[in-house]
Amino acid sequence: LPFDARPLVSCGIDQLSRLAFEEEYLRNAFAPDVLQANVRTYEQQLSACKMVDTPDSAVPTALGVLVLGKVPTDWIPGAYVQFLRIAGSGLADPIVDAADIRGRVGRIVTLLDEKLSSHNRVAVDLVSGPIERRTYTYPVAALQQITRNAIMHRAYEGTNAPVRVSWFDDRVEVQNSGGVFGSVTPETFGHPGVTDYRNPNLAEAMKVLGCVQKFGAGIATANRAMLDNGNPEIVFTIEQTHVLAVLKSRESTAANV
Repeated sequence: LPFDARPLVSCGIDQLSRLAFEEEYLRNAFAPDVLQANVRTYEQQLSACKMVDTPDSAVPTALGVLVLGKVPTDWIPGAYVQFLRIAGSGLADPIVDAADIRGRVGRIVTLLDEKLSSHNRVAVDLVSGPIERRTYTYPVAALQQITRNAIMHRAYEGTNAPVRVSWFDDRVEVQNSGGVFGSVTPETFGHPGVTDYRNPNLAEAMKVLGCVQKFGAGIATANRAMLDNGNPEIVFTIEQTHVLAVLKSRESTAANV
């Protein structure tokens, strides 16, 4: 079994949020008439969605903890995002904002979006055309695609490292544990349609929650957004233990032209 489908034997069903399951996950996963006609027990529903192993034992899986856990890091210590805003271009420069973003995966995505938005400067052009034009330092779509891909594809097993988002004056670095996986190679990494899933069930759950729209096009979508915004394409460094994505700012690109 992939790690996200394995039961966490020391964890109990009481560590999962029933409210999040019924009000957030099920409502997004199934049509209202299907839910109304459903006569399965709570444990059976969790098992059908791979949040617990079986209805009888009802031991939460890693997926259940990541998607529904009350405190996911109690069971998967690296399941959070570390955000740093650094005033400068190196890690030794002053840190002006720092946050460990924790919670269920849907909550992490929401809070991270808010954090990224708070630091993303926007320039407003009122004179070059009849319609107001807004240009961001980084396109929102690119930031979302790369950070969500990092959460979805990272290794949760064998490491306690979080996803790291480091925002410098001239770039944003996003690093997640785990290198390429399965059929993806360093040479085919990022090619549209070439994809594999270290966490296939988490990927599906994030799609249910609306965190991702379709599979295999995230990097291409991010790069297109970068170029349309006047930023260069994203630079990826692929190692055996991690993947690092570097998004260069629009301002630093213009300064080098």
